[in-house]
Amino acid sequence: MIVVDDQAVVRAGFAAIVDAEPDLTVVGEAGDGATAVSLAAAEAPDLVLMDIRMPGMDGLTATRLITTVENGPRVLVLTTFDLDEYVYEALRAGASGFLLKDAQPEDLLTAIRVVAAGDGILAPAVTRRLIHTFAQGAPQVSLATGALGQLTPREREVLLKIASGLTNAEIGAELGVTTGTVKTHVNALLSKLGLRDRVQATILAYESGLIRPRTSRQS
Repeated sequence: MIVVDDQAVVRAGFAAIVDAEPDLTVVGEAGDGATAVSLAAAEAPDLVLMDIRMPGMDGLTATRLITTVENGPRVLVLTTFDLDEYVYEALRAGASGFLLKDAQPEDLLTAIRVVAAGDGILAPAVTRRLIHTFAQGAPQVSLATGALGQLTPREREVLLKIASGLTNAEIGAELGVTTGTVKTHVNALLSKLGLRDRVQATILAYESGLIRPRTSRQS
């Protein structure tokens, strides 16, 4: 993986945590978005750990360029509370997850492994901010609504459960099917909708109006 942050001490800290794991390896570090894009092309990592605010090319632009490459690496964005306004745009840019910079090392390592394995992840605080964004009226995308017509009723139901934050095991328990069956439905709906992971599926569900966030005014 590649670690991207404009603060050398922060980069070194994350790299040390990752390199201490037998199944994880840091193949490069970058202090700005442009270097991250070049390094990702040269090293072809499975994952990029990305900061957002950096001099020159920021993390949003770098994420967009990195994730548009066919079979390119996945991007896990690290943020602080004062950067939460970028959550929505980074996910739209193709990030597969968000984690707060003050996360515990074990949570960081779990997030890296989850995203590298092909899934998505959002820190609880980030999820709350994301839902708040949609509650305030984030723009809807008409193309998403059309794409949803490709789904079977069960796949649509599974998508709703994903957008509600349920795991495959929890979805299976609610629907009375095995976790393996749920995984099959998840893979099918992601393929039909052209999505990378369940984080993007959640974004689409909200953008299309398939699911509406609850607000304090709702009963």
